[in-house]
Amino acid sequence: MSGKSRDDYFDTEHLDDNIGQRTMRGGALTAVAQAVKSVVEVASTVILVRLLLPEEFGLVGMVASVTGFLAMFKDLGLSMATIQRPQISHAQVSMLFWVNLGFSALIMLMTMALAPALVWFFDEPRLLWVTIGLSGAFLFGGLTVQHEALLRRQMRFGAIALIQCTAMIISVLAAVWLAWAGWSYWALVARSVVSAAVTAAGVWLMCSWRPGLWTRGEEIKSLLGFGGNLTGFNFVNYFARNLDDILIGRFYGSASLGLYQKAYEIFMIPLSLINTPVSAVAIPALSRLTASEQRYRAAYLRILEKVLMIAMPLGALLVGTSDWIVLVVLGDQWTEASAIIAMLGIAIFVQVVGNSTGWLFITQDRTREMMIWGLISTALAAASFLVGLPWGALGVAAAYSLMDFFIRTPLLLWYVGRRGPVSAGDVYRLWVPFFAVGMAVLAALRGMRLVFPIENMIIGLGVSIVVMGCVSVLGFSVTRTGRGALSDAWGLSRRMIVRRRKA
Repeated sequence: MSGKSRDDYFDTEHLDDNIGQRTMRGGALTAVAQAVKSVVEVASTVILVRLLLPEEFGLVGMVASVTGFLAMFKDLGLSMATIQRPQISHAQVSMLFWVNLGFSALIMLMTMALAPALVWFFDEPRLLWVTIGLSGAFLFGGLTVQHEALLRRQMRFGAIALIQCTAMIISVLAAVWLAWAGWSYWALVARSVVSAAVTAAGVWLMCSWRPGLWTRGEEIKSLLGFGGNLTGFNFVNYFARNLDDILIGRFYGSASLGLYQKAYEIFMIPLSLINTPVSAVAIPALSRLTASEQRYRAAYLRILEKVLMIAMPLGALLVGTSDWIVLVVLGDQWTEASAIIAMLGIAIFVQVVGNSTGWLFITQDRTREMMIWGLISTALAAASFLVGLPWGALGVAAAYSLMDFFIRTPLLLWYVGRRGPVSAGDVYRLWVPFFAVGMAVLAALRGMRLVFPIENMIIGLGVSIVVMGCVSVLGFSVTRTGRGALSDAWGLSRRMIVRRRKA
């Protein structure tokens, strides 16, 4: 429990002295939490699919198609506004809290109002109470937004990781118990609501700040504008992320769409494992450094450097062993997905860089430009889908990756680097050596498979991972940028270990 006074949650000057170590430690804690959640998610799936029928999952899935869309608007981008602002007051955050809570209540009522429409559309009477039950999670979400944002503002990533893991574990235990007790699909409904409720209770317990009353005349217009632009970006990005599924399903049917969706899920695993924990710490850290362009630029490049160290070899592994990965993860019936994964995997080499530009837009208070870029990016993605569509799911994947590599990412780097501490040239100079290592790993994997054919896919993946590690370390060692990255990562790791032992 925190002994902080109310104003301590808004002051961030004390974070500047050791912000590098805080960022590294926060990234490690967030990554561990992500790993724990992934393990719990897999374990819960294994158990629940044996206790519940596919039909019962389908019922909740029907409602999730609506609640997933509405969830984009649950915080209106106002959590990032609280995290990003160099100076923010108790009165401003209090007003943002009431805005979030009021809008969450509105979304809850809208979801309830949509329940009869869902019953009619799917011709399924049970959806009425399922929809009403799931809508309760939105209200708990409104209670969570600003408290969690203040914890992130103070870079208290350990508290956030503890809350997230606890909420997932308790909600999964509740769902398993209810499913075992015969509560059918209500176990899945309870899982969503319990997770939201435990998260809300956790942030209120860990963050002692309490909102004040609504104060008329307090300036929040710029904060609402910041959040509105960020929400606008998420809105247009949502359609870009789903248009390919719509087109493939419409013109090639459910079989091709199933292959494409599973391939995309596997493609997103390394990106999610990297981007989610890194973004969680990069945005608060960079937000604290906006007053010093030199420190800001150095911090951004230092974080991106560590991302590239991991992402480039993983991208090569995904492209070079996609057939083995499909056989191990999905099974023989999904072999056609391997070519789609290999095509999508090409985009990893640039997409990790493109994702990092979101840190720049948000921390530099350029969310209006971010929203404009979202419209441009959506148009480019839609065009690539249409170009590749005549060749089916594989054509869509290939067109998207090539567009991302040769058009979208270069244009994005120019757009974000026009002003601010970080230029496109800074990013290219950092990216090229790591991309070269990724290509070396891919060449080594291809060569290994040609010279030493391996029939057992599990052994093949194990050998491939060893080859990836050896070639990566060797590749990093022969360039000045790579040697500096290795040395920096080793030094940060040692300092964290020493600090933990002293504690």
